[in-house]
Amino acid sequence: MWNFAVAVFLVELYGNSLLLTAVYGLVVAGSVLLLGAIIGDWVDKNPRLKVAQTSLLVQNSCVIACGVLLMLVFQFKDQLTELYNGWILTTCYILVITIANIANLASTAMSITIQRDWVVVVAGQDSSKLADMNATVRIIDQLTNILAPMLVGQIMAFGSHFVGCGFISGWNLCSMCVEYALLWKVYQKTPALAVKAGQKEQQQELKQLSPTKDLENGQSPEESSQPLMNETSVVAKSDSPKQRSCCYQMAEPVRTFKAGWVAYYNQNIFFAGMSLAFLYMTVLGFDCITTGYAYTQGLNGSVLSLLMGASAISGICGTVAFTWVRKKCGLIRTGFISGMAQLSCLILCVISVFVPGSPFDLSVSPFQDLYTHLIGEKTLPEAVHSLTGGNITMPTTAAPTQELPPMQSYMSVSLLFAGVIAARVGLWSFDLTVTQLIQENVIESERGVINGVQNSMNYLLDLLHFIMVILAPNPEAFGLLVIISVSFVAMGHMMYFRFAFRSLGNRLFLCCSPEQKVEAVDNPSLPTTV
Repeated sequence: MWNFAVAVFLVELYGNSLLLTAVYGLVVAGSVLLLGAIIGDWVDKNPRLKVAQTSLLVQNSCVIACGVLLMLVFQFKDQLTELYNGWILTTCYILVITIANIANLASTAMSITIQRDWVVVVAGQDSSKLADMNATVRIIDQLTNILAPMLVGQIMAFGSHFVGCGFISGWNLCSMCVEYALLWKVYQKTPALAVKAGQKEQQQELKQLSPTKDLENGQSPEESSQPLMNETSVVAKSDSPKQRSCCYQMAEPVRTFKAGWVAYYNQNIFFAGMSLAFLYMTVLGFDCITTGYAYTQGLNGSVLSLLMGASAISGICGTVAFTWVRKKCGLIRTGFISGMAQLSCLILCVISVFVPGSPFDLSVSPFQDLYTHLIGEKTLPEAVHSLTGGNITMPTTAAPTQELPPMQSYMSVSLLFAGVIAARVGLWSFDLTVTQLIQENVIESERGVINGVQNSMNYLLDLLHFIMVILAPNPEAFGLLVIISVSFVAMGHMMYFRFAFRSLGNRLFLCCSPEQKVEAVDNPSLPTTV
């Protein structure tokens, strides 16, 4: 609900302008891009329950604080505007964006620890159980993404933005308690969650080191274990000031950032992760870019809502198909099949660029609107704005101040949305495949940092695709953006094909073989799912 409502609140606060929404989007994307590896490293180095508790508390507390602050701003906006020439109101805007960004970072940590770590531990060594749990979590995600905006949208429509802020704050306060109780119940029922791989290794090293020291001193392990730990801690304390100066500690985040990206590059699933990130470099998704383009092509809000519902149903079908195909063909082959299905459906989008009704026109410069805006001519259509921000991005190409001209044909836009909706089946199946590959092939002690870097890569490509729209926002250039998007999707699946072929060789094309597990010869701790 908050991800949907924050964009509406920011637009309403700034007089129906997209400026605050754009700034928020840039802050969110830039923060995850820079801090993804650091957040993942923090998840790895701390106990699971502590990470979940802290992330849950920070996320919900920040949303509640934002809701309360926005209620005050909505209630006293006129008075705040007059104080100190509006600086108090500007400070409130900055606080809202900052706190909301912290909530998003906490949400990122929560997603990594629960969906990428806890799920793996709960499933144990059962790959089929892990696949079913991943699919179930994804279905819950998709259903809530459909129902939550509908609920909060109706509340704001029949009530007000003030009531909407209060409802979201109250909901987060109540849900935080329920979420904590559910997480605690899962933690109690799964003893393996209490110990991480790094902690196990440290305990093993202490056990191996203690008997050696005992034999040298002629003491029993019980007598000398406590002094040994004390000596070790004293040595560590005495050496730490020399080894860790102030400059060293200040540079720690930079080293963590570098180490995280290097570790990600060295993973055997590197190309699989990169292939997923490349799918974010596309305008063929049900975000505000596609919605804005559809509006310029004559589709009304009712039709768009039906198309979004069909897209959600298609995504759920892809989630269900993932579990069935994985059981028949294996995990890696499922990704290959899903990729081919997605690419095949996106061919319809490419065809839509050249059929009757398409505004595609190479004689019109893609940069015409941008150039017109920069040189200050008045012929620029109103509200040509576009910037990133994940689910809250609001790029539009030509917000119509007058009635749109009647379209000659709906064949182009119909083919476009047919391809986008059909491709969701392959997209979500492929996403689940890469997610499980990362879960099964990354060692437990690096699970957080690798998933943090993966999130950063996703946001990086997402940023690039919105920059692409900023440079070419006019409807005549949308066909070019479609072709570029399909090209990036194709490159992503080529990367996955390289990963799959290196893993299976010619067996990749035996799509009816059952799933097998083969342990890597050089590193038995990294299972490779066939």
